[in-house]
Amino acid sequence: MNCPLANVEEVFATAQGAVYQCSRKNCYWLEFQHTTTAFRISDFFSFKKRIDAINVASMIDDASRRSDFEIVMPFRTERCFLLAVQDILALREILAGAKFMIELNSEVKKMLRKGSVLAS
Repeated sequence: MNCPLANVEEVFATAQGAVYQCSRKNCYWLEFQHTTTAFRISDFFSFKKRIDAINVASMIDDASRRSDFEIVMPFRTERCFLLAVQDILALREILAGAKFMIELNSEVKKMLRKGSVLAS
């Protein structure tokens, strides 16, 4: 699922990573931990829900070594994320920002369509 760079637009970015949208392939690209992962639209939102569901408080409270990291393998990708608490928090910030921008863009487009119908 390779997208030429000319067709990719930034959705949201932080110092830790970014989300890009490719209209040509109808997908989102997550740039995180020095790699890029492509997601179908529905898989992107499922991945966000999965990251949001990780219990960071229990990871912090648990003194055992097995709670230091969370392994997440997104659906329909070849990527495996090994996430420490700070990685999970950074990824949540990126995904939440991207979701907000996607929803904001959708609402703006709705309002513009309504405005053009009313203006006619």
